[in-house]
Amino acid sequence: MQRTILIYFIVFIFANTHSFAQINNQTPIWGQWENWGDTGNGTYNNPVLPADYSDLDCIRVGTDYYAVSSTFQYSPGFVILHSKDMVNWEIISHAVNDITSISAEMNWDKMNRYGKGIWAGAIRYHNKKFWIYFGTPDEGYFMTTAEKPEGPWQPLHQVLAKKGWDDCSPFWDDDGQGYLVGTNFSDGYKIHLFKMTADGKELIEGSDKVIHQSEGSEANKLYKINGIYYHFFSEVKPEGRAIMMERANNIYGPYTEEKQLSHAEKNFNEPNQGGMVQTQNGDWYFLTHHGTGDWSGRIMSLLPVNWIDGWPIIGKVGQDKIGSMVWSGKKPVNPGVFYAPQTSDEFSQSNLPQQWEWNYHPRTEKWSLKERAGWLRLHAFKPIETNNLLKAGNTLTQRTYRTKTNEVIIKLDFSGIANGQKAGLSHFGSPAYATLGIACEDKISYLEFNIKGKITKGPVLKGKKLWLKSTWGLDGKSQFYYSINGKKYMPFGKPYQMEWGSYRGDRIAIYSYNNLADEGYIDVDYFHYTYGK
Repeated sequence: MQRTILIYFIVFIFANTHSFAQINNQTPIWGQWENWGDTGNGTYNNPVLPADYSDLDCIRVGTDYYAVSSTFQYSPGFVILHSKDMVNWEIISHAVNDITSISAEMNWDKMNRYGKGIWAGAIRYHNKKFWIYFGTPDEGYFMTTAEKPEGPWQPLHQVLAKKGWDDCSPFWDDDGQGYLVGTNFSDGYKIHLFKMTADGKELIEGSDKVIHQSEGSEANKLYKINGIYYHFFSEVKPEGRAIMMERANNIYGPYTEEKQLSHAEKNFNEPNQGGMVQTQNGDWYFLTHHGTGDWSGRIMSLLPVNWIDGWPIIGKVGQDKIGSMVWSGKKPVNPGVFYAPQTSDEFSQSNLPQQWEWNYHPRTEKWSLKERAGWLRLHAFKPIETNNLLKAGNTLTQRTYRTKTNEVIIKLDFSGIANGQKAGLSHFGSPAYATLGIACEDKISYLEFNIKGKITKGPVLKGKKLWLKSTWGLDGKSQFYYSINGKKYMPFGKPYQMEWGSYRGDRIAIYSYNNLADEGYIDVDYFHYTYGK
């Protein structure tokens, strides 16, 4: 008997050596991850995507996984990602092509929704259609459907026209009845449950019931597992925001059983918002963001789910039966399919690839991929506020990654530049920004560096071609460079510390505006982004 126990103990220690070492000896300081994502040997490291994919939700349909993420004021809105293993991801679509259908304040001539716009939502598959619901803090709840996640997505329909609501999620019961759960944060974070009409477009009057209320309670999801209704949410505890769950035998409750699923870990920026998914092999995982921000935004991690006493404990289960963060693990499935997040662009396609999002809804006639084949043409027009990138239209952006090495290079032709025009490469995260580019004054073009409104003039540019570069590492300090021949690059301006702002991480962007008139343009030959892993 003693020999059997000894052998079991040795096997147990051996089997858990890796996980113990990972937790005790290899846990990274936040943001200092040298490796991330797929390791190539059947395992993965968190984060699986070290970029700003906030307010995540995730589902599986067959052998495919789909995730959605909030996009705030960016256009197109509500990004949709696809994966075969929840580790490798590609961007496949956006659910909202016209964000002005939410509010005119999100148009290029208003630009009045920093920190607002499209917040958290959810994606579901029901009746052979994909369904997306999300909220905006000022306008209410919206929904759309599509037969394929790549789209086309139906025009937005407003489900609830009230201010002060967030974090909604739909649920369809076994009898086909649809429900919507969401938080009224303006009324003490009360979580409401509504019945929906069969088309999912309306909330049934008189069906509303408050099923929970606690400090900061939001991040709602509803699941039915083995006949039991599980309401997933997060709330604010003295130690930080934690993942919670309550369960009941009836969808309206009472939800008398409650359980904390994971610890609030401020040193890891409180992983919380996300979606639970069961793989085709029967295992459960939780795709989450880290909910407080730094310059990289709210990055994506994947955590195992362990069912303990009928509760889905997230991460490494402690003696208190509450989970904690893990930084590596075995891939949920290993289909041998590897995706790389899209970044670079030669501007040779008829449409912009899905990694691009405009800062606010663009002025359609002021940009083109057709006026000069193989180039992106950005026309310039007057900003809402002079010399303020955050109030200038025609800014094309994508996410920056927090990896050990990053380099972005763009090639510009500024033959079409006009007096008063400014154009170039930027990092921004409202209210902070930095730009390096061309400024045209009295018909003379010169290099200009602008960091948070403080302008430094550079040399006069005598040619018509200019290459601009930004490099950064895990610390998020960008150094800008310029070149007049695409070979020799010279640094210009002091390093810029990227910043978190308005609930968003830093963005890399190409911009073009004119302080004096709607006049002038630049052509961009390519955008090359390489990053380390």
